[in-house]
Amino acid sequence: MASKPTPKAKRQTKAPAKARLPLREPILRPTFRRERRALNAGRFPVAGCDEAGRGPLAGPVVAAAVILDPARIPRGLNDSKKLDAAARERLYEKICATAQVAVAFGSIERIDRDNILRASLWALARAVKALPERPKLVFVDGNMKIDCGCDCEAVVSGDALVLSVAAASIVAKVTRDRLMARIGLAYPGYGFERHMGYGVPEHLAALKRLGPTPHHRRSFAPVAAEFAAMQAAFGAIPEPALADVLPL
Repeated sequence: MASKPTPKAKRQTKAPAKARLPLREPILRPTFRRERRALNAGRFPVAGCDEAGRGPLAGPVVAAAVILDPARIPRGLNDSKKLDAAARERLYEKICATAQVAVAFGSIERIDRDNILRASLWALARAVKALPERPKLVFVDGNMKIDCGCDCEAVVSGDALVLSVAAASIVAKVTRDRLMARIGLAYPGYGFERHMGYGVPEHLAALKRLGPTPHHRRSFAPVAAEFAAMQAAFGAIPEPALADVLPL
């Protein structure tokens, strides 16, 4: 008489379970909840701020601060990275027409002198202080607060969670892209109007072929390497003329 299979044998002979597909994650969009909560608590105005251009090899870092009008919030606001250029341009115009907006630049000199993080935080604080109306509370994208003369809350992924920060991300991105396009006209061959100064292969190839411009960040490794090569070949490299760069 055949013996019955043990529970362990049953588990070993059982067909493997089919892998389950992951549940579809909800689409994350920024909301006005944090701002509304602050407004209901009497903390008005409320601003959001963000920057663009921490990673590029050339051009300034640009910070923007925005106080949205609760009664006239443009539809479609989102993290600038999730929008195409045409959508960003349309929303930029709507934000500037309905909200209080300020922009500040961290120049190449400041980036090279203080490092990109400090230059970014400085520009963010400068943008908040330049707003037409002083806010009671500021939401800033990231994990570091800024010294802006009012209460500040850092929100990781704030441009994807907080509507006023998303608006600031759009203003900063469009402002910087327009600036880099103009620099591209002044320095043809680098492709600034396409890659906005980021270290893409086209930019790195142009950097080797044409050398650095006054708008390149000397403290960033690929640019520093080219300056070192030029110095070895030609001697001392003159500092860029003040007229060629943005003020500190």
